[in-house]
Amino acid sequence: MSVTPLATEGFDLGEVELVGAWHLESPNSQFGSYSALLALPECQFLSASDTGRLLRFPVPGCDGEIVIERFAGRTALKKKLIDIESLTRDPGSGRIWVGYEGTNTIERLESDLTGAESVRPDELRAWPSNSGPESMARLSDGRFIVIAEGSADYWDGDFPALLFKGDPIENPDPMVFRFAAPEGYRPVDAVELPDGRVLVLVRDFVFGVLPTFNVKLVVADPAEIEADGVWRGEEIAVISAPELEDNYEGIAILPRTDNGALDIWLISDDNGTSFQRTMLLKLTWDPASSAQ
Repeated sequence: MSVTPLATEGFDLGEVELVGAWHLESPNSQFGSYSALLALPECQFLSASDTGRLLRFPVPGCDGEIVIERFAGRTALKKKLIDIESLTRDPGSGRIWVGYEGTNTIERLESDLTGAESVRPDELRAWPSNSGPESMARLSDGRFIVIAEGSADYWDGDFPALLFKGDPIENPDPMVFRFAAPEGYRPVDAVELPDGRVLVLVRDFVFGVLPTFNVKLVVADPAEIEADGVWRGEEIAVISAPELEDNYEGIAILPRTDNGALDIWLISDDNGTSFQRTMLLKLTWDPASSAQ
């Protein structure tokens, strides 16, 4: 895999600062279409794709092996059965949960990606088959937030969401609510912040001869989630510059030790096309700047 640095100067993204941008490429036919990103110990990332493949690679600036292979959880060849859209992890046990969009299934794996167990609650089963669980975040108190990318009505401004009181495999009876995204945007990934709030990545899609994408970052407080209510957040950033624009669908954070800020990492899904890229962005942000 080649990692090509790109220019980072001159971009106004809002409350976040762009500090790194890379174009990732590989001749490996299993590379690309990454829809989820997970920070692992020892300065490593794990990303998973629409085609059920994984990419394990070092954080830029760190040493480590690059692994591209079939994801251990599923071995089916049909895209509907292996379309991974979300990943989340328990830092204590190392367990990883995987969200499959085509079947609306949540799968749990051990830290070595073995021992797969899955669940498909009725609430998740009712979601459109090409719309969720697009975003999934495990909270530090053990609860899980899962958000769909789509809704029964394509033009809805908010999206079906579930709050599990614990591991969905063991607690498959979630609270139902909805997530309100900025107008025209859809949620595509989420991650918990160290202060307990959740950072949600949202994306719009502009039709054209060559489609274009814009993304925003929204911060929302899980304490404000209510049964059958609408959960809202605050926009902190927008990425729409042509030099950076792509279909970002994966988000991960790495706390910094120097000043209390966070490094926010985004990876894009090239959809297996020649006119899109697999991009990796590094943003820095101080959560205190938008703390309530």
